[in-house]
Amino acid sequence: MTALWDSLSVPVQDALWLAMLLVPALAVGGLVLRGLRPWPLVRAMLWRFRGPNLLFLVLIAVAVGLGIGLLAQERGLRAGTAAAADKFDMIVAAPGSEMTMLLAAVYLQPSDVGLLSGDVFAGIAGHPNVAMAAPLAFGDSYKGAPVVGTIADFVRHLGDDRIEGRMFETSTEAVAGAFAPVALGEVFEPAHGVGDVAQDDDNRHAHAGAGFHVVGRMAPTGTPWDRALIVPIEAVWEVHGLANGHAPAPADAADPLGPPFDAAYFPGTPAIVIRSDALWANYALRSTFTREAETMAFFPGAVLAQLYRVMGDVRQAMSVMALVSQVLVAASVLVGLLILIRLFRRQLALLRALGAPARFVFAVVWSYAASLLAAGAVLGLGVGWLAAAVLSRVLSARTDILIAASLGWPELHFVAGFLSVATVLALLPGVAVRRMKIVDALRG
Repeated sequence: MTALWDSLSVPVQDALWLAMLLVPALAVGGLVLRGLRPWPLVRAMLWRFRGPNLLFLVLIAVAVGLGIGLLAQERGLRAGTAAAADKFDMIVAAPGSEMTMLLAAVYLQPSDVGLLSGDVFAGIAGHPNVAMAAPLAFGDSYKGAPVVGTIADFVRHLGDDRIEGRMFETSTEAVAGAFAPVALGEVFEPAHGVGDVAQDDDNRHAHAGAGFHVVGRMAPTGTPWDRALIVPIEAVWEVHGLANGHAPAPADAADPLGPPFDAAYFPGTPAIVIRSDALWANYALRSTFTREAETMAFFPGAVLAQLYRVMGDVRQAMSVMALVSQVLVAASVLVGLLILIRLFRRQLALLRALGAPARFVFAVVWSYAASLLAAGAVLGLGVGWLAAAVLSRVLSARTDILIAASLGWPELHFVAGFLSVATVLALLPGVAVRRMKIVDALRG
């Protein structure tokens, strides 16, 4: 049986799971409604108390929708963070926390990390299996957008060589991310530091006179680099009064830009992004560049996988909590329905007095409760989609990561499970009505 299940495609497995989760609801409905047609009476009950019924419907839809929205958002966040790290095949940094370095290099979060020396960079850049070794430099910002120093090859790699305008060619030029707060052709002066630190008067004017001319704009990448201002790494070093990575050029020669760098004039870099043309070479390079005292090399995808394992446990806990909360909401709604059905006691008792079987009255009450719960759950799909869309926009704005959360099989499974539990709980009002005494109900 296991081999047969494993041989099925993922969509088929998901569809079968959905069908299995709906089996209890369909079984209960089939047993209760077998040979009966209670729907005219159910429609009358729904219309007669449409105000309370609408309130119950909205309550169920919101509760289910929020649970669905959170689950979909977790999946969207996972996909967005993975896509943001897609261009970073491997990162080499000073020994420390891989997660801290991942946040700094890929997601441009301010971090205090060690620097790699020029000799280390030369050894990495000169390795025969390294197709690109891009040093990064952080520490400045402009209007809240990080200013990052690197080389032109990495900018082309990051943006798939889609640049409006052109690439920077001198140390006074910059390429802006797709949503950076500058216009093409604008000149800006960076502030020292990021965030609140950059707002200090001394830091805000620390690089006065060091203007950068925006000559290009990258196409959207869906990453925090869309808000970055990217300049030659030599410019970042020079602005901070350091050597620019190259030996002094003759007076009549232009200053060199980009690799190769001179190890003796290399001020240091917190991270080096490495790309190899051969997939197998990446694993060999990671082993080569992981030296306990000097460097650590890691795959951003592997670090994210560790994070996703934790998120997976959180997702399972969220799923259980969401389902429990939905069951509690359904139970509270059923309590309200029990109270509401007391208003129908005389009509239901009259049906029994006129000869209607107890099973028919039971089916009417169950159908009434199940209809509200089922309609609320289905409407909750729409609420969940809207909640996921809103949360995606908020998180995308806060993290600068393109997050697109959409409803999928897990959310359908969640609703199917809720429906099955709800239809079973909907038996309770019917049981209560079936135990009522006809004479007492007719007397009011």
